Amino acid sequence: MAQYKGAASEAGRAMQLMKKREKEREQLEQLKQKIAEDNMVKSNIDKKFSAHYDAVEAELKSSTVGLVTLNDMKAKQEALVKEREKQLAKKEQSKELQLKLEKQKEKKRKEEQKRKIASLSFNPEDEEEEEEEENEEEEPDYAPVKKKKLGKNPDVDTSFLPDRDREEEENRLREELRQEWELKQEKIKSEEIEITFSYWDGSGHRKTVKMKKGNTIQNFLQRALEVLRKDFSELRSAGVEQLMYIKEDLIIPHHHSFYDFIVTKARGKSGPLFSFDVHDDIRLVNDATVEKDESHAGKVVLRSWYEKNKHIFPASRWEPYDPEKKWDKYTIR
Repeated sequence: MAQYKGAASEAGRAMQLMKKREKEREQLEQLKQKIAEDNMVKSNIDKKFSAHYDAVEAELKSSTVGLVTLNDMKAKQEALVKEREKQLAKKEQSKELQLKLEKQKEKKRKEEQKRKIASLSFNPEDEEEEEEEENEEEEPDYAPVKKKKLGKNPDVDTSFLPDRDREEEENRLREELRQEWELKQEKIKSEEIEITFSYWDGSGHRKTVKMKKGNTIQNFLQRALEVLRKDFSELRSAGVEQLMYIKEDLIIPHHHSFYDFIVTKARGKSGPLFSFDVHDDIRLVNDATVEKDESHAGKVVLRSWYEKNKHIFPASRWEPYDPEKKWDKYTIR
């Protein structure tokens, strides 16, 4: 049991109760003030606007007696609205200033009260410490039993369990490999190749240009058009969209690149699509599953010529390129 400590102890407890009650009273007053301010703001919004426009309307009526032009009426109305808004703004500023002054007074009052409490001959905090000591003496003299935490068994294989560090390391390695692969592919795309082609208008006119592996068929046709225009008058007004590129009897879409055919080792009806140089080929039938270095020169053709002659050989053999279609046999007939 705690020892009796006399009137000083009782005075300390009484002072603590007074402080507690004063604090609760202050909190209650602040809460009431906040609720009153919120209600005042909500209830006065409509009144503020209606009073504002009623006052403007009254001043407008008194200042525009008799016949007045529409422009003068609008100008007078705008001036009155601006003047009224200035007055309302001043009122709001005065209210805010008054609230600030009240808060400063409340703050000074609290500081004064704290100063008076600090000037007392005893410290209420000491009484709080004494009460804590009494509560500790009344508690039973036994220590709580601590639960033992189970540890991990180092002999168990945990590689199948989620591991943040391991996942981060794997992601980092995966990203490095991805970047390395992309750099390698960009290097391949930037390599130059020589493209042998033939402008076909019923007979062949062979030309060569140098392109990069990453260039598209559209880029190639633009370059070929620049080379051919000076020799063929019908191409001087033609655009890239009017040209077709035929490779191994397949009509190649403009959006494909040479890189696409090289990487996939694509094949056409009469030869590989991934080889763009030319060797003379007299084959009639060959196995497409056996890799060959032999191919035919691709043909550059005007679309209008193809539409007129697509029923005649060799245009009758041409068909659109389908990447899903596989050719088991090479044929030239």
